[in-house]
Amino acid sequence: MTRTIIAPKTVQAGPVDLAARPIHPLWIRITHWLNALAVVIMVMSGWRIYDASPIFPFSIPAVITLGGWLGGALQWHFAAMWLLVFNGLLYLTLNIASGRLARKFFPLTPRGVLHDLLEALKGKLSHGDLRQYNNVQKLAYLFVMLDLIVIVLSGLVLWKSVQFPVLRELLGGYEFARRIHFFAMAAIVAFLVVHLVMVALVPRTLLTMIRGRAPKTS
Repeated sequence: MTRTIIAPKTVQAGPVDLAARPIHPLWIRITHWLNALAVVIMVMSGWRIYDASPIFPFSIPAVITLGGWLGGALQWHFAAMWLLVFNGLLYLTLNIASGRLARKFFPLTPRGVLHDLLEALKGKLSHGDLRQYNNVQKLAYLFVMLDLIVIVLSGLVLWKSVQFPVLRELLGGYEFARRIHFFAMAAIVAFLVVHLVMVALVPRTLLTMIRGRAPKTS
């Protein structure tokens, strides 16, 4: 008598439905908004600190500064600094550990940046797939990460110059570190202005950073 053996069916794991995954996971959204809050507070309080001892022949209008006076501005500035440092470290660590940094921001080439920049200037740069950053976005976000590191390092020199003599000398001395800090701050402000303009032009990006998923298009 012949016995027929029926092999159990093997369930094949289907491809991961990438569309079902959030574009921005929860940890990205939380760290993004905390970083944004810290930067805004640091910039506005930093302007008030600058006005107390300007390095250029102009001052920042008091109405857009934070703190009311030098002591109050310093308190806001240091509070935001610690938020930026710890939250920024968490953001970088999770980006590197999850592979998101390499996946989202690389490869990046000068030719790709030039191409996408020209397309953007002509109004032809597509924003259809919010999961993918174009080369200009990649460069801008990487620049901001590096710029924030420069802000923190130069800020340490301004705060604890005696305690960080090697860092102070690497940055060209105390007075030069003040200028580095100022121009790094100005670069962040310029980025924020451009970033807000782009969000106004492509509001789906804001909704995605709030909800994690892109809004459905009709």
